[in-house]
Amino acid sequence: MLPWLEPSWARLLALGERLPHALLVTGAPGLGKRDLAEALAARLLCEAPAADGQACEHCTPCQWRRAGTHPDLRRLTPESAAARNAAGEAAETAGAGETAGAGGGEGKAKSAWIVIEQVRAVQEALTMTAHRGGRRVVIVDPAEAMNPFTANALLKLLEEPPQGCVFVLVSCASRRLLPTIRSRCQQWHIPPPDESALRRWRAEQGDAGRVSAGLLALCGGMPLAARRLAEQGFEALFARFVKDLATDEIDPLRLAGQWEAWIKKDKAALAAGFGLPMLVDWMQRWVSDLAALRLGGRVRYFPAQGECLARLSGRMSVAAAGNCYNDFVNIRRVAAHPLNPRLFLEDMLMRYARTMKGVRP
Repeated sequence: MLPWLEPSWARLLALGERLPHALLVTGAPGLGKRDLAEALAARLLCEAPAADGQACEHCTPCQWRRAGTHPDLRRLTPESAAARNAAGEAAETAGAGETAGAGGGEGKAKSAWIVIEQVRAVQEALTMTAHRGGRRVVIVDPAEAMNPFTANALLKLLEEPPQGCVFVLVSCASRRLLPTIRSRCQQWHIPPPDESALRRWRAEQGDAGRVSAGLLALCGGMPLAARRLAEQGFEALFARFVKDLATDEIDPLRLAGQWEAWIKKDKAALAAGFGLPMLVDWMQRWVSDLAALRLGGRVRYFPAQGECLARLSGRMSVAAAGNCYNDFVNIRRVAAHPLNPRLFLEDMLMRYARTMKGVRP
């Protein structure tokens, strides 16, 4: 169990038979919400839980779950792997489990949404009694991947839950869920880890040495998100991004051309899946730190570059800092679907450059 999840886990165990029929586990991406949902599902299905409350991993139901064949465990997830990772979790779960499929052919594009056919398949499965006479568990992850039709179909199950069935919804954007969905669930918010929990995790993890303080800060202190970036080779990409911006003067048009080639042709960037949306996200975080400093706040995402950011923010007016931040909020909304990536980058970098006095527009 991840150190920062232990308090939530202890509270869940303390509920015992008072566990509600539907839980909504929320929190920022990269906290391990998926780990908590999987641990709870394993605990509810296990016939001989360990002393710490976790599944024994040896009984017949645990073996079924680990093999991905447990008939009383269902998962509602998008078919698209990218969408499944949208919650930002990097959990390694014990077995893929039973995922209700949409029934598409091999050549059919995988959906980024949880489709209504998946909910109907789960609904049909829940009409049968539990195979071991115990609990049944349905994990919905990420819950915000439901469209209104799917959400309404699930709502009917939440309003009249089958006997002994527990629904666990995982979300990093719970406000996007229908209010009626949220009202049928007991919400469990997972807070970010404190410094002591992070130190303990870094000490316990064999691969923690690969998670730099820079990537951890870039991910807002979310350790699993930072570990995932480190494992995908983002350290060098992060270093280049900082080097390109940590200068008093930039040439927006030249840098736009370099960044376009970077995300389209660079082997390391392509292998890591580093594209325009993530580049814009990093840029927004850089601007956020600049604006925070100019408005009397502190650096959050780039603490190692604090001195450089302080120098750059001193060249911005308070109004320019606020306007630049607002610009990048809007830019990020359309980053996934630019009509022309090169013009998009040029416009973004010119807006950034104009906010600082003396920077060549």
